[in-house]
Amino acid sequence: MKLTPYGAARMTTGSRHLLEVGGARVLLDCGLAEGKREASRARNAAFPFDPASLDAVVLSHAHIDHSGNLPNLVRHGFNGNIYATPATRDLCGIMLQDSAKIQASDALFVNKRRAKLGLPPVEPLYSREDAERTMSLFVTIDYRRPFPVAVGDGGSIKATFFDAGHMLGSAQVALDLSEGTHRVRLLFSGDVGRGRNEILRDPEPVDGVDVLLMESTYGNRLHEAIASASDFLCATVNRTRERGGKVIIPSFAVGRVQSVVLALHRLREVNCFPALPIFVDSPLCVNSTEVFRLHPECFNADLYEYLQKNKNPFGWGDIRYIREMEQSKELNTFPGSAIIISASGMCEAGRILHHLRNHVGDARNTILFVGFCAENTLGAHLLRGDKKVKIFGEEFDVRAEIVKIDAYSGHADRDELLGYVARTGGAKKKIILVHGEEEAGLALQESLRHVYRNTDVVLPREGDGIGL
Repeated sequence: MKLTPYGAARMTTGSRHLLEVGGARVLLDCGLAEGKREASRARNAAFPFDPASLDAVVLSHAHIDHSGNLPNLVRHGFNGNIYATPATRDLCGIMLQDSAKIQASDALFVNKRRAKLGLPPVEPLYSREDAERTMSLFVTIDYRRPFPVAVGDGGSIKATFFDAGHMLGSAQVALDLSEGTHRVRLLFSGDVGRGRNEILRDPEPVDGVDVLLMESTYGNRLHEAIASASDFLCATVNRTRERGGKVIIPSFAVGRVQSVVLALHRLREVNCFPALPIFVDSPLCVNSTEVFRLHPECFNADLYEYLQKNKNPFGWGDIRYIREMEQSKELNTFPGSAIIISASGMCEAGRILHHLRNHVGDARNTILFVGFCAENTLGAHLLRGDKKVKIFGEEFDVRAEIVKIDAYSGHADRDELLGYVARTGGAKKKIILVHGEEEAGLALQESLRHVYRNTDVVLPREGDGIGL
């Protein structure tokens, strides 16, 4: 029995982990890596294993850094089942198509400039047809329903999904491994939610775990409280409005956008700021919000009750959802103050790049980050205070105010991750830390070793094979 991380090892994005048991080969997640453009593209384009040799893929959730390279896997010969929860499948149905469309659009935009410089064109990683073929391979399984994943010559893999509380449909994956006389329960955490989420249920405790494969995104940090975040959000909107500027919010289209929209809705209900145009500018944001309405089984009791009273927290008078590109372009010359929410959260693709291109140089505006930005992404450069940034290869001065709120993060912080481990039952003889920058992983490794002195806490590098 062996696990090999081929992504999200001492880095945050590109989750993909190869599990080998008695001849069975299963990939946990298949996400896109983000960061320096050329390095990320090279990492995403090629696979260090033969995709055709895989028996199946088990997907923890729909975020692009966990699912976004599935069409490329299929393009390279994978033809097995992709197991996911129903909500994850529905979200992937729109997200993978959107990813293919964005890649084609960005390649076209960049190639115009490359042609002027005499450089060869870049090609998208995959097409919309590849994304369509990928969706035909999905098999959906509800939470807490065990299912067979793969059988090899000398072993087998079974799995059960448990709610991870991170985003709509997100799952922890309990994998029951059998090889000869050996039995091991491996729990893949996926991304762990914070609990007490304004939309979702808390992460479920899982029992009988021998090995824990766990994220470490915020392994060295704590989030502020939601209450203080609401005050900060209100103050940021009012401060920017008084300057006559716009609040530009780069946000992950699934989960984070809905949380921010709900927060703004509740602030407007108590008149925290005057009526202000709010634009959600991303077809993916619009479509994913519609998918949210289809899966109330994922909501916590408070929001479910809220919806039963015929209130729509994702749509009210001030808010406008934008699908068409022409409407998006009109926002560049929109007069007066407004709030513009657009994907992606790390500012690596999509319409947010055009909004930053048109607004980052104006000191009246505010760029408000509400989630994590991986190292070397445009979002990370803005957050660290760079005075000049490159967008579509052109350099822009940064004059807008840059601020961040961590409280809307869908990821557990250090103390919440430690609490998650404590609630996980079983021997937990080994903990493998992935999906976090090296500094965060090392800090969480030290914290865990202090508490679990008889547990082997591993921080692997990419390609390290770990015996289970």
